[in-house]
Amino acid sequence: MSSHTAIEPSILYFGTPVVLLSTENEDGTFNLAPMSSAWALGRTVVLGLGREGQTASNLLARPDLVINLPAPHQWPAVERLAPLTGRDPVPPTKAAGCRFEPAKFAAAGLREEPSHTVRPPRVAECPLHLEARAERIRPDLSGDCVIVETTVLKVHAAPELLIPGTHHIDPAAWSPLIYNFRHYFGLGPELGSSYRTETPRAAGVG
Repeated sequence: MSSHTAIEPSILYFGTPVVLLSTENEDGTFNLAPMSSAWALGRTVVLGLGREGQTASNLLARPDLVINLPAPHQWPAVERLAPLTGRDPVPPTKAAGCRFEPAKFAAAGLREEPSHTVRPPRVAECPLHLEARAERIRPDLSGDCVIVETTVLKVHAAPELLIPGTHHIDPAAWSPLIYNFRHYFGLGPELGSSYRTETPRAAGVG
């Protein structure tokens, strides 16, 4: 007999990284939105977005974006963005208490930093930036969301995250902000490494 309990959770955010997406609005200003449905395969990053949000609307018309990855201590800035939308009027699908805010960077207390290959700016305070372009956008099975396949064009990393003399991120120096059933977490201590790793094994691990 199974020792597990069958449940019907309202959400399935079972520990996924938080990203801040910067995109270009129709008037040439920029939107900044938090989301936590992103995963990478090679140079492709796949995003899951609400169909009626400003980010999806922007990408359908202007496909350039920046995928900014905040560190765990930056969760208050992410949460300041959470109840804001760049859509006016506010879509009915948004949660109660959500309000229109055109100046998202300022509202979050974050600074714009120019990108190299795309128009939307990077978030200066985030340790990792992925300049990217949306190559394919399609509805998900429910019709409430869109799935966006992006190609990463350029990566920027804070120097303290790099293994000196390489282009590798030091896993011991980088910790993503994790959205775990609508609570924010960072990573714990390293437990081990994959046989495919290209970075040195941490001392005392394994």
